[in-house]
Amino acid sequence: SDLQCCRRLHHIQLSERVVVGKDGNLYFAHLTPEDSRNDYTCNVQYLATRTILAKEPITLSVIPSNSVLRNRRPHMMRPTGSHSTYHFLRGQTVELECIVQGLPTPKVSWVRRDGEMSESRVVKEMFNRRLRFSNISESDGGEYQCLAENSQGKATHTYTVNVEAAPYWIKEPPSQLYAPGETVKLHCHADGIPSPTISWTINGIPLSATDKDSRRSLTTSGALILKDVDLGDTAIYQCQASNKHGTIITNTNVYVIELPPQILTEDGITNTFTEGQKAVLECETFGSPKPEVTWESGSTTSLLADTRVNQLINGVLEISNVTHDDEGFYTCSVENTNLSVSTELEVLNRTVILSPPQDLKVQRGNTTIFTCRSLVDRKLDKILYKNEVLYMRMVVVMTLLLFSPSDRPDPPVLLQITNPKHRAVTLSWTPGDDHNSAVLEYVVEFEDQGWNERGWEELTRVAGNKKRAVLPLWPYMSYRFRVIAINYVGKSVPSKPSEIHNTPADAPDNNPEDVRSESKAPETLFITWEEMDRRDFNGPDFKYLVLWRRVVGSGPKWNTNYTKAPPFTVYDIGNFSAFEIKVQAVNEKGEGPEADPVIGYSGEDVPLEAPMNVVVTLMNSTTIIVSWAAVDKETVRGHLLGYKVYLTRTGTRSHHRGRRSREPESTQVLETGANEEQKLISNLRPYSHYALVATVFNSKGEGPPCETLSFKTDEGVPGHPTSLMLDSPSETEMTLHWAPPAEPNGVLVGYLLQYQQIVESDDSPMQVETIDGTAVTHLTMRGLDPHSHYRFFLRGRTAAGDGEPIMREGATTLDGAPPANIELSPGENFVNLSWVAKKRHRNVGFQIYYLKKNGIVVEKTAKVNSSQSFYQLQGLTPGSNYHLRFTYSNSTFLEKDIKTDGTEMQPSFATQGWFIGVVSAVVLLLLILLILCFIKRSKGGKYSVKDKEEGPMDSEARPMKDETFGEYRFVLLLSFYGVSFCLNRSF
Repeated sequence: SDLQCCRRLHHIQLSERVVVGKDGNLYFAHLTPEDSRNDYTCNVQYLATRTILAKEPITLSVIPSNSVLRNRRPHMMRPTGSHSTYHFLRGQTVELECIVQGLPTPKVSWVRRDGEMSESRVVKEMFNRRLRFSNISESDGGEYQCLAENSQGKATHTYTVNVEAAPYWIKEPPSQLYAPGETVKLHCHADGIPSPTISWTINGIPLSATDKDSRRSLTTSGALILKDVDLGDTAIYQCQASNKHGTIITNTNVYVIELPPQILTEDGITNTFTEGQKAVLECETFGSPKPEVTWESGSTTSLLADTRVNQLINGVLEISNVTHDDEGFYTCSVENTNLSVSTELEVLNRTVILSPPQDLKVQRGNTTIFTCRSLVDRKLDKILYKNEVLYMRMVVVMTLLLFSPSDRPDPPVLLQITNPKHRAVTLSWTPGDDHNSAVLEYVVEFEDQGWNERGWEELTRVAGNKKRAVLPLWPYMSYRFRVIAINYVGKSVPSKPSEIHNTPADAPDNNPEDVRSESKAPETLFITWEEMDRRDFNGPDFKYLVLWRRVVGSGPKWNTNYTKAPPFTVYDIGNFSAFEIKVQAVNEKGEGPEADPVIGYSGEDVPLEAPMNVVVTLMNSTTIIVSWAAVDKETVRGHLLGYKVYLTRTGTRSHHRGRRSREPESTQVLETGANEEQKLISNLRPYSHYALVATVFNSKGEGPPCETLSFKTDEGVPGHPTSLMLDSPSETEMTLHWAPPAEPNGVLVGYLLQYQQIVESDDSPMQVETIDGTAVTHLTMRGLDPHSHYRFFLRGRTAAGDGEPIMREGATTLDGAPPANIELSPGENFVNLSWVAKKRHRNVGFQIYYLKKNGIVVEKTAKVNSSQSFYQLQGLTPGSNYHLRFTYSNSTFLEKDIKTDGTEMQPSFATQGWFIGVVSAVVLLLLILLILCFIKRSKGGKYSVKDKEEGPMDSEARPMKDETFGEYRFVLLLSFYGVSFCLNRSF
């Protein structure tokens, strides 16, 4: 269909099915009912004039069909046919177009038939329907093919692209000065397709039209040669290159003059090169004729005698493979003049790559890091170093970009077992697809069919370029093999297993390891070893041959026995005797190699004897040395591990025998080495009774103890007094109260008190008071400075000397002040109060008033002494809020609110105030009514006897006994029924 391109006010949605051709037409690969419209409009825009022209609307009607749609194979719409040829000029922008129809919509791809198509040279546009070349070159010429495919088939179109070129310069002749007599060669090299022709003009006149001159000639490459030039050869020479696509011209000026020589290169330049590079020392000159230069250095030999040195015709001096020996000053001179310049050559150490970046292959989307460490000459400029590093990074990044996406390899196939031998076989395989990542190695695994519980195990590895492996095998096994391929990406899945291969049985190759004796029970030899791997059995009916004999006196004969597994026990063999033991592997095919014997011992028993000649030597009041004679090794009945010393403190010497015997005994156990014959024991309690015994022990236990040795330690200095409290009755007095030392370590004879004022320089003199006797437990110091603090040291004294001190600091009391830092810690029905009394302020009494929130009764405690540092306020209600007020000398110094722990108990109905008031009122009213009833009764009972006698007998009248009973009944009912009955009788 050739319909125009755009709907009015709505751009056509282009896709693989609907595309716009280079000719402006709108192409449909196939039509759908939705394509029916009557307003398809093509708009043409002229960019230069900013004008848009619209074509008349076009109607497209798609007629629905009741028949089933038939798919169609691809068909070329543009270009038509199967082949087309195009000619382009170098540098143009070119588009190849491939528009196809078909159902379903064909997929389009491009290939280059005569080579690889460079993705960097082409761009695919319009859903692969166009192949675009920007700045096409001769290398882009060739055959390209468009391939359209769908489920019904495919269609192709071949494009032959011919690229020609207008002439362009390869080399142009430069303008230059020449001296009379020189030979001038003007190179002029151009290229193009077809190849251009070269022609020359002199000052605009074709060379062929000028006078013939034998000094002028043309080479086959188009160069113009002028020999033995003179001043008349000065002119403008033009080189012209032409082919059918155009002509190009270049001008060059030839000046033939005479000028005095000059050296244009600056004097004193330093040239820096790296070791191994080619050093280039410039000496640019100017003159006509061209000056001739020579080079010299500090060396005694001629520069040009070195094959590495070469002087160019332009005066440049080249030194190949420069070394540190070439460093120095070089002088360039113009022959037959006194003109010269000097230059310095500096040679740097070459940059060495210590750790080059390694080639890496990574999966798409992953991150990788290249590392490159180098060593650079310190004199190298920092900027140059940065540039070198940048260059190295660019190389690494480009290397990374060349990697192709890769994946894990496919597993090998077609595993075959060949060349079976006694204990080896050859396994070969066919490699699978490596998926753009070469296989690094193959892992060969095996499975023992007779012991499947172990699963597949690795047997060997071979390089990735191998396709077979010789596999070492164990005897008497049933094998299956499989192979796994590994590349940079990862492992393949395992190959299919090979067929089963069985190996014949053989005698064992080795014996069990770590043969040893672990005898524990007396009279037994317990032999054990590391059980051999099942694969080392090498055949059926595997068992162990156990051999043993005494080291001394048994002769060459071995005792033997067989067993299936360790351990093996020999009974009734004696205590702790040395044996040679060995274990040998045996199967149906024979025995393993000869085993080397090891020394083992039968079971140990406890030692028979105690240490002899045990002696205790007192060193001082806290240290002793215990010594003994070495025990006979035969009586140890095992490996002698050492000696044990049991030391028990039985009491202090200052107590009488009965009391000392009731003290709990504390026993120390000290061990020594097997070769020790004495032990230093420290930290004993002075002035104490001790008991000591010693034993011999081996791994089985201890032997009998030696005879108990009793000894007593000498008197020592006492420990510190148990307590020391300070009390200050006045501003100049301090009373010290103390308790005796818990560890007197002897007979206490008194105390030593030392005290001093506390000053900043800490050099106040120490005062000393000696207290004789142990009955004194307090002392009052008088005449103290009321404005100073004091430090007191109190020591106990024995005949051995003064003991450890207890130290306290304090000061005399001043007029008190209550504590200001009271901490409160509530409980359920109490609150704990704690504080730290101010220094020098003690014995201060204060009171605590506390009020429950919403309560009316304020309660107070007894006076609290500040020296207590703690007080517990009790009798509070759980879960209640209280306000606490602390007073001293009738003034409040602290107020705090607290809440006790727990849940507040809700008051019962019977304890409510209003209820009690109502009940009280009812009882009072009842009492009043009761009184009124009695008064009324009393008044109604007064009547005359006569009237009573004469009046008619009331039908309700009762005898006196009954009336009396009725009155009591009345009162009784009143007490039950209360007011209502009484009122009824009253009215």
